[in-house]
Amino acid sequence: MKKMKIVIATSGASGVNLGIKILDLLPKSVEKHFIMSQNSKLVLTKEMKNIITHSNEDISASVASGSFGVDAMIIAPCSMNTLAKIACGISDNLITRCAAVMIKENKKLILAPREMPFSAIALENMHKLASLGIIIAPPVIAYYSKQQTLEEMEKFLIGKWFDLLGIENNLYKRWQLEES
Repeated sequence: MKKMKIVIATSGASGVNLGIKILDLLPKSVEKHFIMSQNSKLVLTKEMKNIITHSNEDISASVASGSFGVDAMIIAPCSMNTLAKIACGISDNLITRCAAVMIKENKKLILAPREMPFSAIALENMHKLASLGIIIAPPVIAYYSKQQTLEEMEKFLIGKWFDLLGIENNLYKRWQLEES
């Protein structure tokens, strides 16, 4: 059975811990490739193990080629700058290049935009990308799973993203009708 390859990228600063937690919670059976933007690195001191890291400046990295065979990519968090570049086809760094490859190869691409409220320009870019089949999945919690802590909220978000990636998980309480 072929090992699933996933690129996890973080752009912007706020919420970088979500990208790190995705790495920590992904099953060992998944081949993980990690890219951090320069702004992400300013906020976070890296302490990663068992992960293949790539410099965002290295657009010739393996994950930048369709023939490398990445199955999916998630950018969490995704800054409005990165989202706009992807929407306009600008591939000036490894994160945007990988996203362009996902689009051209018809592979799953999930963007988790982090800024709120969304401007009309950001919404227009999200609409354009969603029309191409890109999944726009901002970090929005639901209350039915009754999270009590920040960690439970983060696990809910990551669990929902894993669902979109087709990765089985039990990171959150799923919706169920309560019997009376």
